Amino acid sequence: MGILGNTVSLCQFIVDGVPPSDQIASWAGGRLQEKAFRSIEQSAEEESIGWVDLLDFHSSDFSLEQSYSKDRYLCFSLRRDQRRLPAALVRRGVKERSDQFLQEHPGLKRVPKGKKEEILDLVRGQLLARTFPVPATYDAVWDLKTGRISLTTLNAKIIEIFEQLFKTTFEGSRLRMIHPLGRADALLDEAGQQTLEKLDQASSDSVVDQIRENRWIGVDFMLWMLHETLTRGGKYRISTPGFELEGLEFVSYLNDRLVLVGGAEEGVQKITVAGPQDSFHEVKTALSGGKEITEATLYLEKAEEAWKLTLKGDSFHFGSYRCPNVTLEKDDITDEQSEKEAIFLERMPPPSSPSAWRRPGPNGPRKSPCGYPRRTKAQIIDKNQRNYSVNAHCQYCCLLLPFQGGGDWPKIGIWTTR
Repeated sequence: MGILGNTVSLCQFIVDGVPPSDQIASWAGGRLQEKAFRSIEQSAEEESIGWVDLLDFHSSDFSLEQSYSKDRYLCFSLRRDQRRLPAALVRRGVKERSDQFLQEHPGLKRVPKGKKEEILDLVRGQLLARTFPVPATYDAVWDLKTGRISLTTLNAKIIEIFEQLFKTTFEGSRLRMIHPLGRADALLDEAGQQTLEKLDQASSDSVVDQIRENRWIGVDFMLWMLHETLTRGGKYRISTPGFELEGLEFVSYLNDRLVLVGGAEEGVQKITVAGPQDSFHEVKTALSGGKEITEATLYLEKAEEAWKLTLKGDSFHFGSYRCPNVTLEKDDITDEQSEKEAIFLERMPPPSSPSAWRRPGPNGPRKSPCGYPRRTKAQIIDKNQRNYSVNAHCQYCCLLLPFQGGGDWPKIGIWTTR
């Protein structure tokens, strides 16, 4: 399900060279439409690549802004349809037609090179016309507030295709993959950034060099996380501005699966330690032998919610990133499109400003402050221990809903049920 699924893999980019954020939405719609996906079901083409609606991969219509623009986000998907031909069938078809050609030309002992290429093209064309294309989609979410794009794949070939199509779609723009050094730089103050600059071992600003030459960042981070897991139990507080409040406590630790790599006389050795870890004995033994942690399963927990991901040490990409479960409700009275939009919003940080909330008119459907139909009954307990039962899309909306006596919900509350 991509970005709407409970498990997804993510890599991220920063976008440079685009219009101001208040102009991007209308500008982007025209660009996406020009490079929209075109079906090849009625042709014999082998491949088609283009943009489709993130919530409906059958739709490649970007004429309506609300189909791809949701508050501070531009949302679209890369769709790639391919016809895959089994090599055995191609070889068999070529052999049959080659044998037929030789029978018709008894003076020849083998098929000329030019004719063989012609036969190959003919066989492939006939097989392609009889083969259904296989679709694959990869979601992209462009946060206009941060200039960051999240792409739901770690496949190097697909990432290359995405970068190329994005470049030709949004002319004048440039994608920069966010690498570990870039993430570290964004979290540091000026003094820390100067120190980090001195530690930068890359010979250029290219992403390839930054990742290859600064592997030490991921190695040191993994080693530090292991130390914190063993000695402090993985307890932390949020210290940078973001979706959650600064000072909020959470737990993070390594467990289940760690990959260690090290050199030896015979070549590179790779060890995978899998299963629940108690004392991390095997990991410690590998580390004492000179190996380094390059990949690990990382857990994050806050109250009753938990997140799990495979952190790639060299790139800080998220593999198999599992979020708290959100169920797509399917029944006779639930609009599937609205339900998908509601889930998308629940996956993302809250609206950028109250002015972005689409409140309904007097005769319109009842909606939550985020603008999507209310889909969940929940209990909110305020700081005075008063109980309220409400219908809301998410915790953020629930805390802002007006209650019966007028005014707003208390800004401090406890979300007890989803």
